[in-house]
Amino acid sequence: MARPVTLFTGQWADMPLAELAPKAAQWGYDGLELACWGDHLDVEKASRSKRYCQQQKKILEDNGLRLFAISNHLTGQLVCDLNNDSRSDAFAPADCAGNAEKKRKWAVKTMKQTAKAAANMEVGVVNGFTGSSIWHMLYSFPPVTDEMIDEGFKYFAKMWNPIFDAFDKQGIKFALEVHPTEIAFDIYTAKRALKAVGNRKTFGFNFDPSHLHWQMVDPVMFLREFPDRIYHVHMKDAALQLDGKSGILASHLNFGDQNRGWDFRSLGRGGVDFEEIIRALNHMGYAGPLSVEWEDCGMEREQGAAEACEFVKMADFAPSSVLFDSAFGD
Repeated sequence: MARPVTLFTGQWADMPLAELAPKAAQWGYDGLELACWGDHLDVEKASRSKRYCQQQKKILEDNGLRLFAISNHLTGQLVCDLNNDSRSDAFAPADCAGNAEKKRKWAVKTMKQTAKAAANMEVGVVNGFTGSSIWHMLYSFPPVTDEMIDEGFKYFAKMWNPIFDAFDKQGIKFALEVHPTEIAFDIYTAKRALKAVGNRKTFGFNFDPSHLHWQMVDPVMFLREFPDRIYHVHMKDAALQLDGKSGILASHLNFGDQNRGWDFRSLGRGGVDFEEIIRALNHMGYAGPLSVEWEDCGMEREQGAAEACEFVKMADFAPSSVLFDSAFGD
C-alpha cells in the first residue's frame, strides 16, 4: 500500500499552476492538493463551471498528477475570526477590506460554494481553517469566564453548521487543520469542537503534526484519539529551538529568525517522529494521501520540495499482512 504523495500548493500560489505542475511531477509527486487562491483554483468559477474544473484538472493530468483534495484555509479563517484588523483583508475581495462583517458574510457564502467546487472537481474532502472568536482569550487575562469560552464554541457551531449543511448536500467532508488561531488547536479543543456540532460526520480533521509538535502535544496521541475523523494528512515538520531566552510563544519574532522558540522545518529536518505517525496511520487503516505542506525559511524551496517528496516515500510503508510468528505454525 503506497499512499499517494501530494504537494499542497498554498505556499506556491505565487507560481502559476501550469508552471508548478510540471515541477511537482519532476520532483516525484503523485498529485497536488490545490489551494483556493492564486490561479490554482477559483472557487466561484469551479462551483458553477465544470468546464473550468476540467481545465484545471487537465493541467494536472497532462503532467501525470492526480487530485485528492482542495483547500480553502484563507476563506474559512474569516468565518469565525474577529476580522477586526487589516491582517485578513487580503483573504477577501478588496471591497471587503476593513469591514469585519462583510468579510464574514462573503466567507460564509464562499465556503458553501467550496463544497460545490469540490464536487465539480470530483474530490471528497475540503481542507481548511474555521477561525476562532475566542483565540485572543487564550491566556485568560484580562480574566476570561467559562461562559465566554462556551459562547465561542456555540458561535463556531452557529456559523459552521449551515456551511456543513451545504457540504452534506454535495457529499463532501470538511477537514479542519488543527492549528493555533482555530477553534481547535489541540486534543481537548478538537474534542470540544466535535461536540459543539453534534459530532456530525461532515466535520473532521486534516492532521498536521507540525502544529501539534511545537505546542508539545503528541501527534500520535492525536491520531489515536480521532481515528475515524482523520480525513486528510499533511506531512510537515517543526523544530523546538528553546534556548532559555525564548519560549513557544515565539517572542514576536518572524519565521526564520534563529532566536524563535520554534520554527517549521523541511521534512526530516525537525523533531516530528514520522515513523510512529506512519505506524499509527497503518493501525487506523488510513489510505489517503500524504500531502507535503512545505515551509522552511532556512532552505531553498525547490530543493526542499524535491527532498520532502523523497522523504515521505521513504518514510511510508504498508502494514504487515501476516503475524510475525505465523511462520512457526503448521
